[in-house]
Amino acid sequence: MPAPDAHLILPADLIACHECDLLQTEPQLAPGETARCVRCGAFLARNPPDSLDRSLALTLAAAILYLIANIHPLVGLEMQGRRVEVTLFEAVQILWKSGVEPVAALVFITALLFPVLELLMFLLVLLPLRLGRVSPRLATFFRLVRSVQPWGMMEVFLLGMLVSLVKLSHLATVVLGTAFWATAALIVVLTLAARAFDTRLLWQAPLPGPAR
Repeated sequence: MPAPDAHLILPADLIACHECDLLQTEPQLAPGETARCVRCGAFLARNPPDSLDRSLALTLAAAILYLIANIHPLVGLEMQGRRVEVTLFEAVQILWKSGVEPVAALVFITALLFPVLELLMFLLVLLPLRLGRVSPRLATFFRLVRSVQPWGMMEVFLLGMLVSLVKLSHLATVVLGTAFWATAALIVVLTLAARAFDTRLLWQAPLPGPAR
């Protein structure tokens, strides 16, 4: 009889439904196919075509978009022949100097810091997989990536900025800068990169053998 604190180890071809806990055999999925629970219909697994290459390409594209979003002006205002443009970081500085430090810190964390952390950690997961240099700690590191993702709320920031710009539009002409469109594209590309990645690659990749 196993000890009370012994862990149940499932065979490699079994998968437990996260909704109803039904154990079932994991099917061999063709590229593009999706597996669902036979009891409750919950999503179990997906086999995106060319998952690793697509995820890496989209993540690299997202990194380029992030640089564009932080180099070029985010928004501009034209009034009485004068035009003022600010980048995202300059907007954070203006908020800080205006005495709303908590708002400035929140914008910096959610729109600047956590998105770049997500990008870097995604690359640190995808590049070793692509090069075949898999570490036993890679899966644990990927969980950290997942924990960071909810804090990158660029879409909330853009939505709030649009609401503010609509209110300002009757006072001045609002010009959406290159960085605004790059940020909007970045949100879409990051979502597609996360969706294209098959997390089973972390468990199926062969671990490096012992050093001789």
